[in-house]
Amino acid sequence: MIGKNRRKRSWIAAAVLAAGSLVFTSLPAAHAEVGVTSTQIKLGTTLPLSGSASPGYNKLGDAMKAYFNYVNDNGGVYGRKISLSIKNDGYLPDLAVKTTNELVLKEKVFALVGALGTANHISVQQTVGLMRRGIPDLFINTGFSGFANSKSYQTTFTVLPSYAMEAKIMAQFIKENYAGKKLGIIYQDDEFGSDAIKGFTTAGVKFDVEVAYPSGAQATPGAADSWISKFKSSDAEVVVMFGVTSACGATLVAASKAKYAPKWIIGSVGGDATTLTALGVPPAILNGQIGLSPVPSPADTTDEYVKQFREINTKYNKNVPFDNNVLAGMNTALLTVQALRAAGPNLTRKGLIAAIRSKGSTFASAALVPLNFSAQSTVGHNGYWMGQYDLTGAMKPLSGGLVVYTTDSGAGPVVKSTFKRPAMPAKGLPTNS
Repeated sequence: MIGKNRRKRSWIAAAVLAAGSLVFTSLPAAHAEVGVTSTQIKLGTTLPLSGSASPGYNKLGDAMKAYFNYVNDNGGVYGRKISLSIKNDGYLPDLAVKTTNELVLKEKVFALVGALGTANHISVQQTVGLMRRGIPDLFINTGFSGFANSKSYQTTFTVLPSYAMEAKIMAQFIKENYAGKKLGIIYQDDEFGSDAIKGFTTAGVKFDVEVAYPSGAQATPGAADSWISKFKSSDAEVVVMFGVTSACGATLVAASKAKYAPKWIIGSVGGDATTLTALGVPPAILNGQIGLSPVPSPADTTDEYVKQFREINTKYNKNVPFDNNVLAGMNTALLTVQALRAAGPNLTRKGLIAAIRSKGSTFASAALVPLNFSAQSTVGHNGYWMGQYDLTGAMKPLSGGLVVYTTDSGAGPVVKSTFKRPAMPAKGLPTNS
């Protein structure tokens, strides 16, 4: 009888403990997701803060951080403040892998945001295993169309229109305006440049003279002079520049020295006028040339996004001139805040990825073209407007007015867009309502 009573008391005690554990686990617990606490969300990025590709792009991280600090001072995201760790990868794939590993394994960030460089990011994906680890890889600063493969890059979201899209839009402009002209192109000799060549080929544009330069070669003395010599000797009348800003700057400076003056069509990646001027490009060389952008001109103070970002830049990113790179960084941060809010107060990596897929197409963005996120798509923006630089470096719409074009990375047509951009959230602070 005593044995039975002991067994009964043991059973009752176990039942009480089990019930207690159920009650305990049903209560709100400390947040256990990597990089998230009750007061903080840790994000990370790798950028070329030094090296041949750093001019201009070294502003992106501080621009993102400035916007995040503005949001933090206005309540954060559901009471959590965003911290951003910025690592220098020098635009070198091996260093990008090393610094990303530091962010993921040592600093234990919740997500990556705005990492830059096609070759860099391919190496990071292959080596660090962001998809395998389930790490959100947000709004990367590369237009390589391969990242749109959502099966291979399930946690990666692009934001820039692809280089193939850009090339197709350039190609249509060339066919409409420069038919019969002798054409040249200079491009970075990796996936960045090959994606552009794929777009031109799809659109049926062939170049009479091509210069493919290795990444970083623009820093080699005399390299840009040899590129220009090749174009000049071939009498190329229209030259497309598809490279990073430092390569674009070196090319235009060499053209000025050689008194070579074709019509230049400058890709969006290398077309920031503030950086080009700082690299020594004479305003007269840039004046009248053609450029592309998915976002409004940073000089357009009538634009509500530009106006709000300029105000934030003045207070939180002091003494940094507002340009395309600052605009891009703040816009990436704006998208990130909306994504974090869309994921809800109980923030998880899986929840964030699901939120972008289900709600991302509705996010406010400075771009004049739509976002294309969905259950099947991790593609961000999909088009550009074309403009002409003036003597101040500002890019203005062509004579026919501002026309925005959209397309895809494949064989789809280039069409005029009817997209109506969402309004900037009040005071630049998303509510996702």
